[in-house]
Amino acid sequence: MNKLFLLILVLFYSPVFAQKCIDVPALNLKIIQLTKAKVKKKVGRGECWDLAQYVLDETEAEWDHFEMYGRLVDPKKECIYPGDIIQFEKVKLKWQDGKYTYKESMMHHTAIVLDVVNKNEVRIAHQNTADFGKKVGISTLLFDRIVSGELLIYRPVNN
Repeated sequence: MNKLFLLILVLFYSPVFAQKCIDVPALNLKIIQLTKAKVKKKVGRGECWDLAQYVLDETEAEWDHFEMYGRLVDPKKECIYPGDIIQFEKVKLKWQDGKYTYKESMMHHTAIVLDVVNKNEVRIAHQNTADFGKKVGISTLLFDRIVSGELLIYRPVNN
């Protein structure tokens, strides 16, 4: 069975989402504050991962300075919190709006969760996108639009 399909099943049917995930870790709160201050601004060179690098370095979080942005989160057992970091790998999205079908790809992309709306929807901050260019913008990610690829969700950790 496809890893992404399993992740989506976990997100939709996990008992974790039956409870409110309200105790956002303190480090995540700092990351959200720093991220919101950078909306509509270019961070670093404007690459997608520069935003994650900035917030992790500013908070002195522990990470490998490559693509391990903290501790890998298992959405089957844990909440996804604002301030968590999503790594998209070969993710393709598809959705219908009226008579139109839309497709989007995030082959290798990094974003920060700004808000968890519900078990299917998060708002993310990211840069180096078609919509925002090299500046940080905010988008909605609906998990049920993902048709292939892999999402890795990281929880920032203190040094």
